[in-house]
Amino acid sequence: MAVAEELRRRYADALRGEGGITRPEVAAAFAAVPREAFVASGFHARDGGWVAPDDEGFLDAVYTNDVLVTKIVDGTPVSSSSQPSLMAAMIEALDLAPGMSVLEVGAGTGYNAALMSAVGARVTSIDVQPDVLDRALAGLARAGVSDVELHEGDGYEGVPGRYDRIVVTVGINGVSPQWFDQLVPGGFVLAPVAHAGHHPVLRVTPGEGARGMCAAGFMAAAGPLGAAYPWKHPQPAGPLPDPVVMLPPRFEPPLDVFRYHDLCFACGVWDSRATLAHRGDSTACAVLDETAAAGAAVSSDGAIGGSGAHAEEYAARLAALLDRWQDAGEPAVAAWRADLALSGDPDRPIWIPREWRYQDF
Repeated sequence: MAVAEELRRRYADALRGEGGITRPEVAAAFAAVPREAFVASGFHARDGGWVAPDDEGFLDAVYTNDVLVTKIVDGTPVSSSSQPSLMAAMIEALDLAPGMSVLEVGAGTGYNAALMSAVGARVTSIDVQPDVLDRALAGLARAGVSDVELHEGDGYEGVPGRYDRIVVTVGINGVSPQWFDQLVPGGFVLAPVAHAGHHPVLRVTPGEGARGMCAAGFMAAAGPLGAAYPWKHPQPAGPLPDPVVMLPPRFEPPLDVFRYHDLCFACGVWDSRATLAHRGDSTACAVLDETAAAGAAVSSDGAIGGSGAHAEEYAARLAALLDRWQDAGEPAVAAWRADLALSGDPDRPIWIPREWRYQDF
């Protein structure tokens, strides 16, 4: 067996073993589609360097459960091959069956479209960046995938047609009404929608509203899909000042990454000032004061640090949110439901989740 094929098999097995893949047809797709074909010119390493195809360890890096950033503009990543476990979770959440039609908003490298095609879907993908589309087309050709249609254009408009599913691979602030018009009856949109500094993946259904699926982080869209609205949370903050108020830990052991995101989601539901804040090399759930440069942040162990002129007030405010989450039974992202409200750019509005509520299962 060739080196790439063996690495691909191990990679699919690892994703399945970690619970990222539960359906055999999705595991087969990850084991069959060559990810290296979609990053053939290389990608950015996490340390800022460039990983080239002739570098030692290139294939090992390709077949890890990590995002591969392929384009950066002014220091901001604008195109990538997403984290495989997240791609797998979203493909499974689409509940695809052979012959289903899928519109993908955000072509990226083309790898995600190829995976959905391997599961049996008929995929149409749209991206606003011509160079990204050119690379995706070349990647699909190298991988031997000929049944994915690529279109250049603003994802807000979608692509004329009728689709069983619409999947969005870029962080958005709300769902385009155009997509609802392009869904068949019973279809739904799966999209990462902004919420308190994150882009959790939501299932959005016409006439039914939104429900949480899983925590995630995505590159943010520009244009009408990224338009502001009155109840939007603050943007993620830069490093907060050193805390002057500290409240003790409360979680032993500390929350894992999934439960921590559950906590952050709930904080965003209950407090309009909740968002993310940088803390060294990581980020934390925070509630910002009116300066948006201070407030309080919580660690995975529940310790809270307050900073700024109103440090004590915001530390107490964040502690009350933790109390409320614990008293509610620590609801997960998937427990939340919301109605939709039309807002954003008045000329090109978007449907935005509003009035979140949780449900015990």
